[in-house]
Amino acid sequence: MFVTRFAPSPTGRLHRGHAFSARTAWRAAREAGGRFLLRIEDIDPTRCRPEFEAGILEDLGWLGLDWEQPVRRQSEHLGDYAPVVEALDRRGLLYRCFRTRKDILDAIGDAPHGPAEAARPGPHPADEEAAFLAEGRPFAWRLSLDRARDLLGRRAWDALAFVEEGRGPDGEHGLIRARPETAGDVVLARKDAGTAYHVAVTHDDALQGVTHVIRGEDLFEATHIQVLIQTLMGWPTPVYRHHALLVGEDGRRYAKRDRSVTLAELRAGGLSPETLRAELGV
Repeated sequence: MFVTRFAPSPTGRLHRGHAFSARTAWRAAREAGGRFLLRIEDIDPTRCRPEFEAGILEDLGWLGLDWEQPVRRQSEHLGDYAPVVEALDRRGLLYRCFRTRKDILDAIGDAPHGPAEAARPGPHPADEEAAFLAEGRPFAWRLSLDRARDLLGRRAWDALAFVEEGRGPDGEHGLIRARPETAGDVVLARKDAGTAYHVAVTHDDALQGVTHVIRGEDLFEATHIQVLIQTLMGWPTPVYRHHALLVGEDGRRYAKRDRSVTLAELRAGGLSPETLRAELGV
């Protein structure tokens, strides 16, 4: 059965771009006679707020969407993700990284062969790591692409792939070879947070039986590392369907950080859901 989801993070109110993505996924499920899930991805306690989640539910209902219950809130299932990190660590695929974000950005600026090399900082020397641990310095768990490639073997590594039914940013379509190396050694967990986005999203897609991931093309590149995690964990890889991003009159894509006009503001201004759906074409 066709199963898809809309998985917003409650870090602000929804805007036109969210409306387009949610309606696109919802309509695809209806046309396929499948299931539509709503998942709240709220693993970041510093940015996610209950009032934003309430706003998401209000906005989606106003748009005419319905979804299965119960809604999965990732913050209520943090214990589900720790075993994933532990399993990867037991296989020697993770390493502690004590570098700050500024350290990584500085390294990217100094890297002789470009950002991809700097995004793979590698483990610290053993004595340095021991000293940092003794200090209680915070760290992140990073996935070692070198170790993952060695574990899978060259043939399996080269066979990593996913089906793209939509379009990537450069028109990518069809069977796409996954290139995890473009993401570098991504962070999968931090000392003060048991999981990161890539772990939570791949775990939940597998748990919930998601067969089709329908989302904006800004997440296309994330697919490459997610396919690797799915393969390492023995999880199925969904079919992906990325869509173009909506842009405003200034040519910039709608984004929370740019304070794009929210659906709540549009509603307060008298816009009807029927008018917005017609405008979005979904």
